[in-house]
Amino acid sequence: MADEKIETSSKVPAADATLRILQHLSRQRGPVPASTIATALDLPRSTVYHLLTVLVDRSFVVHIPEERRYGLGLAAYELSSGFSRQQPLTRLGAPLLARLVDRIGESAHLAVLHGTDVLYLVEERAPRRPSLVTDVGVRLPAHLTASGRALLSALPPAQLRALYPDKTSLTRRDGRGPQSYRELKALLAEAQRDGYAMENGEITTGLVSIGVVVRDHAGWPAAGIAVTFPADAVADTIATVLPPLAQTAQELGRRIHGAQ
Repeated sequence: MADEKIETSSKVPAADATLRILQHLSRQRGPVPASTIATALDLPRSTVYHLLTVLVDRSFVVHIPEERRYGLGLAAYELSSGFSRQQPLTRLGAPLLARLVDRIGESAHLAVLHGTDVLYLVEERAPRRPSLVTDVGVRLPAHLTASGRALLSALPPAQLRALYPDKTSLTRRDGRGPQSYRELKALLAEAQRDGYAMENGEITTGLVSIGVVVRDHAGWPAAGIAVTFPADAVADTIATVLPPLAQTAQELGRRIHGAQ
């Protein structure tokens, strides 16, 4: 399948280069010069200028003449809005979470990062398990949740710091949660080391959640999947739940970028 994709890209080089330019711009913190794009993507400058001209005409890119820089335009934003309206992440993730819950017998949910919050898109309840606050559409502070911590642990350090510039941005829940940026970084370092994040009673007393990150085609944290279970026998439950949880995240990552 990977070889087929490479072959298809080579047959339509202009389309491939155009999409690479848009992807590159989407990862930047602000508009960038055309020469920077050409260098980063190893494309001829003339090609980049020609494609940028078309993208500007179609409103996918805006040109800032005073700065000689290019950034994403309104049409690119409309694509993002269309993504939200069509809810593909929810549609892709829901059947995977249903299978995960059937397999492990514990409740699971899918969330995305929205500023310093996580927004829950899918909630799959296991039979005879306690009700949870993580219902669809609910927002919770990312640094208090397992799925949020998994997502935050995958962010570049500069972006993480921008989200949490000082301790006032670290909302606490009933006195629980990290009190400083240093404590948060220590939690996220554990998540990176272990391959999963955990919260224990910080959202609901007596319940533990473990979460893993779902990465898109560029390695960016696209979502978090977490499983919630009673706090007794945590070590044994994690050992049982973690492998299928990680497999579900990997499968959703493949589905996001169209891999079979």
